[in-house]
Amino acid sequence: MDGRYCHALVVKAMSEVLSGAKVVCFGEALIDMLSNKVNGDTTTEHETFTQFAGGAPANVSVALAKLGGNSYFCGMLGRDPFGDFLHHSLLEHGVKTDYVLLTDKAKTALAFVSLDQQGERTFSFYRPPSADLCFTRDDFQMQWFEQTAIFHFCSNSLTEPGIQEATQAGIALAKKNHSLVSFDVNLRKNLWSQQGDPFGVIWSVMSGVDVLKVSKEELEFLCANQTSEQTIDRLLQCGCQLIVISDGGNPLRWITSKMQGEIDPPQVNMVDATAAGDAFVGGLLFKLQCFFENKGDLVALLNHKSELCNILRFACACGAHAASLYGAFPSLPSLSSLGALTREIEYDIT
Repeated sequence: MDGRYCHALVVKAMSEVLSGAKVVCFGEALIDMLSNKVNGDTTTEHETFTQFAGGAPANVSVALAKLGGNSYFCGMLGRDPFGDFLHHSLLEHGVKTDYVLLTDKAKTALAFVSLDQQGERTFSFYRPPSADLCFTRDDFQMQWFEQTAIFHFCSNSLTEPGIQEATQAGIALAKKNHSLVSFDVNLRKNLWSQQGDPFGVIWSVMSGVDVLKVSKEELEFLCANQTSEQTIDRLLQCGCQLIVISDGGNPLRWITSKMQGEIDPPQVNMVDATAAGDAFVGGLLFKLQCFFENKGDLVALLNHKSELCNILRFACACGAHAASLYGAFPSLPSLSSLGALTREIEYDIT
């Protein structure tokens, strides 16, 4: 049987299986303006920028949709050409935009992105003001959380008092509807005002988080005067059931209250790390969504070390795929494009 036909059958089966439970990704969608000039390059005479759709939770929603998940993006876009482009891009990649609102109060946010020779990024944000920050707690509707398996957000929707209040309201509604809450810290310090307190604000939402993804550097930030082990214990006491610590191409560390381990990510030629972490999270949430639909809840998964490790290997493959391509949405994988990166992973979608 033709491999493409087999893949089509797999995606069709998944879409039928996942037609009920939703993953809602909340926060910012913005425009990544990617420079043609590598940091430190003195030979490129004229710097130009290419427009890409981006924003961490938007990237996660697209990663999930491209893999075949039931993905919803929730947030506010500006009623402007950039907002139109983002809305179209989300729809084009299979994300449901029922929970996307439009505003005339502010323009869609921009992020100018420069890369170094290793593909690592430098961001310059034009935010605030921006449309995504105009979303308020009253914009949420209770019915959005019906049949929502997972509610996902990151710290970029905590940077200002209004959007922080909205995010906390979303977490509360998710908990009220027995949804799992996923948090990717994804800290961008230059988005916080000098009066802002990312440390205190980020810790203030931890009691509502079930699945936490942090980078090694973000964990160090959360430690303050504690050791990493003390901080991990504190996170577990807050209620985090699964903690995932990324470190670029180095081994991924995962921790639960009963177990911990490491996963070696696939090695690729990294050209653009912009969406690698978001692709990882999208892959993780996709596999969690599949597991919840077919086998049980997070507690059941955390009692199966081999299955959890396979899920994390799959997520690592998604992150590696994104790092090997330019842009955010274009670099995010589908099941077919992952190819050899997942060839040795024995995972079951049924």
